[in-house]
Formats: sequence, C-alpha cells, structure tokens
Amino acid sequence: MTRAKPEDDEYWNSSKFKAFTFDDEDDEFSRLKESKRAVNSILVDDYDDDEDDVERVSWTGEPVGSISWSVKETASSIRSGSEQSFPKIDTTPSLSKQGSGYSLSSLFKARSKTGAFQSFSESFSDTSTRTYAPELRKPRSDGKDFVSDLSPEETVRRMQKGRAFSLEKFRSLQDKLLLLDEAVAVYDGNVITAVLIYLKRSLSKEILFRELMARDVALRHYVHYLKEIGEQKLLVELLKALGRTEDMALIQYKEHLNIKDEGRRRDFLKSCLSLPFSHDDATHVQDHYTLLERQIIIEASDKKADAEIFKKFPRKASILNMPIITTLYYSCFYHYGESEGTFSSPSNIRKTFRISEKQFILTALGARAKLKLWFDVDSLFNTKNWLGYTKKRSPIGFHRVVDILQKNSAPVQVLQEYVNLIDDPELKLSVALKYKCHDVIINTYRDLKDRQQLIVYGEKLERDSVEYRKIQELLNSGQIRWKN
Repeated sequence: MTRAKPEDDEYWNSSKFKAFTFDDEDDEFSRLKESKRAVNSILVDDYDDDEDDVERVSWTGEPVGSISWSVKETASSIRSGSEQSFPKIDTTPSLSKQGSGYSLSSLFKARSKTGAFQSFSESFSDTSTRTYAPELRKPRSDGKDFVSDLSPEETVRRMQKGRAFSLEKFRSLQDKLLLLDEAVAVYDGNVITAVLIYLKRSLSKEILFRELMARDVALRHYVHYLKEIGEQKLLVELLKALGRTEDMALIQYKEHLNIKDEGRRRDFLKSCLSLPFSHDDATHVQDHYTLLERQIIIEASDKKADAEIFKKFPRKASILNMPIITTLYYSCFYHYGESEGTFSSPSNIRKTFRISEKQFILTALGARAKLKLWFDVDSLFNTKNWLGYTKKRSPIGFHRVVDILQKNSAPVQVLQEYVNLIDDPELKLSVALKYKCHDVIINTYRDLKDRQQLIVYGEKLERDSVEYRKIQELLNSGQIRWKN
C-alpha cells in the first residue's frame, strides 16, 4: 500500500523516529534511545487481534519478540543505567512455577497467558512475579580450557581455595617441578600431598626420588604419605635411595606386625638380623627374635604339662608374643624352682635378657605373693654377709614390699615383719598406721618416748585386746623416760 504525499509529510513530521544524521551525539547512546523508542512504539495496549499475524522488526532488521532480540535488549537495558524510565527487575519476591502468569513466548511479546497485552513496565512492576532473560550457558569446553590453561601459581591458588583444577596439563618434567615448588612455597600440606600423588603417578620412581632429594619439605611429606597408605616396599626403596639405611631397616622390621603365624614371624625376625641397624636397634631385634623362639618352646611344652600347679591355676592365655616382663612373671609363677639350664627358668631369662635386680625382685615378688608362698618371698630378700649371718635387704625399699604383700592379702605377721624393716621411723609409723600393724605402732611410739600419742592410740583400741593391755603396761612402766 502506498501513501499520498500529504500523508507522508504528516507521518514524518509527527513520528518520533528521526532519520540518520551526522550529529555529534554518541553512537552508543543513540542506539539505546532508538531501541527504547522502538519498544514503546510496538508494545501498545490497543492492538487488535488481527495484528498478531503481522511480523514486526526492530531497526536492526530482527523480528521483535525473538530470543536474540530480547537478549540484546535486556543487555542494553543493563548497560544504560542512566535511563530512569526503563523498568528494572525486582528480584526480591519469590515466584513458584505454578504461580507464574506468563509463558516464555508471551514474555517476549509482552502478552500474559490470559491473552491480554501488557506493557513491559506493567509486566515488570508486578511484585508477585520475577522474570529473567534466558541464560546462555558456556560450552563445557570453555571451562575446561580455562582450567587447563592456568599457570602453576594459579593452579596452586585454586587448589588452596578448593576450586576446580587440573594437573594433567603439566606434562613436562620442568612444569611438574615448578608445580611442586609452588605447592611447597605456600606451606599447604594438602596441596603438597595432592601434587606428590600426581607426580607419583606420572613420573618414574627413580626420577621422583632424585628430585625429592633436593626438596626436604616435599620429601618429608612424601615419606609421611607412604607411611599413611602403607606402601612399605616403596618406602624402603626411597629410604635406601636416600642412604638412610637405618630407617630403611626399621621400616622393614615393622613388617613383622603383619605376620600372624608365630613360626613365620620368627623366621622373618631371623632374616632381619642382617639388616643395617644401629647398635641399640640391633640388640633389640636380637632380643625379640630370641624371646619369640623361647616362647614357642615354652608354649609347646606347657600345653602338654600335667604338673599340679597347672591344674590348680590353669593358664588363662598363651605366652606367645608377650613382653619380656610378662614372660618373666609367667616363668616365676609356673617354673620358679627350675634350674638355670632350662629355657623356662626365671634365672635363665633374667640372665639372657639382662634384667636388672630391681625389676626381677618386683616381678618375682608379685608372682610368689600371688601364690601366697611366703617362704619364697623371704628367700628373695635373704642375704648372707661374710660372717655367715642372714640379713634381709631390698633394692626396692621395704615400704614397696609391704604394699605388694598387702595387695595379695598377706597375714598381719608377715606385714609387720617387713614394716619393721623400714629404716625411717616416720615412714615406718605411716605405713603401720595405714595397714593397722598395732605392734609396730606401739613399739614405734615407745621408741620415740611419745606418751601422749600412745594414749591417743590406745583409746582407739578395744579394752580387752592384747594391744590395749600392752599400751597400759608401757604407760605404767617407770623405766621409760617419756618426753611428754
């Protein structure tokens, strides 16, 4: 349809659209204003239904209402923040999917689902709705390329922050070492360990060992990591390459803990005797092997034993893999009277494993007191001087002997005998009061010439008791010169 000339003049004179000019107005700002006017001229309220079939285009030639047009217009509206009249999206209220009054297509055409047209200002001013332009996702390859293009420093920083990272791009030895150095520089153990795991997987052990020798921090982390995951074989190889032969021997020795069969464990310990231990460690390993070998012999013999003590006190557990002191206690309990030539003899065990006199006395005392064999207890402390006189001597102090005897329910006569052997009067009195050794208490107050304390203690006793009568005899005696 063609317009008449007067109508053309009236159209161009009254139209809000202007022809192209070479004014100094900013191009970007002009395009934004033109886009706004185009939207306002198209989205009017009094459209007829017949016009739905008419295709409307913007100044760029794109159909109004298309997705690409809407995205451009939305982006332009965000950039043109100085335009106060253009509507803003209110993101405060929430919108459920069922409560939405707009379809995706009606959003771009400013039409509601009920069929009525609305302006953009009306649609966005509705606080019960919240609409968005469609989000264009980035291809996955873009994110992958971004992560894989990071430098070692940037990769380590992302690892610290827990963000996505990739170590596969570091393929050359130089890049891998730069990555390791960056991880060490930030002093983050988790990052260092993660990088070391990657290097362990991607480098030969010879190259990795060589490079770790020059990096003490990374080396310590790697050794700890191998210990944690239980890679003993690789750890032994690493320590051997580093020249740390003693550490290598100890790591290999600890493998015996994983062997359950006692015969195989004994054979393994025997093979460890040739490892390059330090002097003290070599002695320990030798003792361990000897002890297990003897325990196997004693266990096999005692399983078949029918001696009276095994019937009266049946064994509660096997002696295998028990510590040396436990083995000595077992020997003092079941094999106390045996000659030194047997493997199960207490004296043989004491001599073989260089057990001190104090430790031997404590262990043997506990075993014989448990059996209430007080004669054997006395024999532990009896010694003869050069004149042939017998005297009791204890390397552990007689107050400790009394404690052990009392725990094993020793008779009062036995307790009082050993309480009297305590040299310190105050300590003797304290122990006697603790275990109610009346004779010792009375004699101690008598020796101290403390009349008042003797009277006070006598009031705690029964008047018909032997001890009370003894106190009265001492108080009435004129031969004692009391201090008070």
